[in-house]
Amino acid sequence: MRIGYARVSTDGQDTAAQVEALRGAGCERIYEERASGGRWDRPELHRLLDQLRAGDTVVVWKLDRLSRSLKDLLTLIDQIERSKATFRSLTESVDTTGPAGRMLVQMLGAFAEFERSLVGQRTRAGLEAARSRGTRLGRKRALVGAAREEALRMLGEGRSSADVARVFGVHRSTVARMWAGRGAGAG
Repeated sequence: MRIGYARVSTDGQDTAAQVEALRGAGCERIYEERASGGRWDRPELHRLLDQLRAGDTVVVWKLDRLSRSLKDLLTLIDQIERSKATFRSLTESVDTTGPAGRMLVQMLGAFAEFERSLVGQRTRAGLEAARSRGTRLGRKRALVGAAREEALRMLGEGRSSADVARVFGVHRSTVARMWAGRGAGAG
């Protein structure tokens, strides 16, 4: 039996194009999931793996629908093969029924992991460049200006972080971080 697996990362996306391709490839059953490919707690994927039988073929539209890391991809394909099933990716034309297909899966996974590594490296470089230009990264401060000064004054007089947080409608950890970083202007 051909069993399809379609996955998207967010609620804003849908699996329609993947499902259509999987149906076109002859999948009789399709598991759909909305979860990050880097997570292991994907109930539909585990349901699929639990129901695999000898002779089944797991079909995905693209390799990264099954997993985002080479290590996890190879682990999943190994688990599929231990069930005496095979794996097929439509976009990359990968089929693990033979040794060439298994080798191709490893090579494609390596290239995908390399690309993710480059993206991460570029992201880190961009963040560092922004920091060096003095750009403040992260969420906006909850307490600024006069409100921040008043909160610090109240804390200096001995009022608790929880009390000050209630007055300003913020979480007490926000007030505690502001107090701890008062010399550096953090908060």
